This record gives sequence, structure tokens and C-alpha cells, in this order.
Amino acid sequence: MKIQLNEKATHFLEITEQHLQTLQQYALFQDLVDSTGYITEDTMLRLKLRTRSLVLTTVPVPQDLLDLYAEIICHDKMKSFGLKQLMEAYTAWTHQ
Repeated sequence: MKIQLNEKATHFLEITEQHLQTLQQYALFQDLVDSTGYITEDTMLRLKLRTRSLVLTTVPVPQDLLDLYAEIICHDKMKSFGLKQLMEAYTAWTHQ
């Protein structure tokens, strides 16, 4: 599935089933959004730091987590808009 990364619909990113399973396995979205419910660049930064911490402290580094981090979370066009789209895709996937 593809998610839109910006409001102008000029950038998209392919999300795989493996990416969604990895998000679920490591509960990366759990308690990520603060009480306001807004997804901001700070939210994106928290996700990057959370994932990077897991990558650096898990021995051996799980390839699925490393792939998610490199391909999706640290993608140069992934910003708060893209994160919102990723969270919506994840929610839809979990409710299937």
C-alpha cells in the first residue's frame, strides 16, 4: 500500500505488510501522540528516537526493525503529515 507524504500529493511511500507487523510487534505507536491528539514534528521526532533506541539496544539488531527505521521512519520526505497517514494505514490494517 502507498501512503501520501505531503499535502500536495507529490510524494508517496510504499508500506509493506512487514512494516505494519513490525510497528505492531514493537508497539511503536503506543503512547506516541500526546493528550492534544495532534501529530506534529515533535511526534515524528519521538518515533525516530524510540525506534533508534530499540535498534541500538537490541542485540542482534532485528532486520525488520532496521528496515522499518531506514526505509520508512528516516525517509527524507517523512514528516508529520506522512506519519499521520502511516498511523491511519496502521489503524485500518489492525481492524481488518
